[in-house]
Amino acid sequence: MSDLEAIRAAARQFREERDWEKFQDPKSVLLALVGEVGELAELLQWLPADRAKELISAEPLHTRVGEELADVLVYLVGLAEQCGVDLAPAALAKIEKSAIKHPVQQSRGVAPDRTGQ
Repeated sequence: MSDLEAIRAAARQFREERDWEKFQDPKSVLLALVGEVGELAELLQWLPADRAKELISAEPLHTRVGEELADVLVYLVGLAEQCGVDLAPAALAKIEKSAIKHPVQQSRGVAPDRTGQ
């Protein structure tokens, strides 16, 4: 069993034990995901960019960031399940597509142009 499958199974069991499946539709799970991304952003929003990695590595921020990232991952896996998307192969396919779109020779050290996407 992959890590994503284990997360999906554990989250499903958690929901089933609490009879929360009825609250799990794509829109509701997406909104929960957005909320968790917001909580993660709140932890990082005012960190100086040049020291962010350093500050995130120190406690208690490191633990809080880990908790919020975990929440984001659980909701993302749940949203993928709601949408019938096998997340691991979809992510790998997207990385392959991005590698073609941004070849190393033209992209190395250059920020991606988001206007053309």
